Amino acid sequence: MRRKLEEKNIRKLVKTGGSSITVTLPIEIVRKLKWREKQKVVVEQKGSTIVIKDWKK
Repeated sequence: MRRKLEEKNIRKLVKTGGSSITVTLPIEIVRKLKWREKQKVVVEQKGSTIVIKDWKK
């Protein structure tokens, strides 16, 4: 069953391995950012928000 349009970007957290949690990103967003598989990203917490951005050397 497909999600309703307003629920399209609601995702679940999934436990992977011992102490890691995974969330899938909408493919439309990943394509728009031109991100690729195995690309390094930086994850930061700002208050109650999580920011994911491209890793720069």
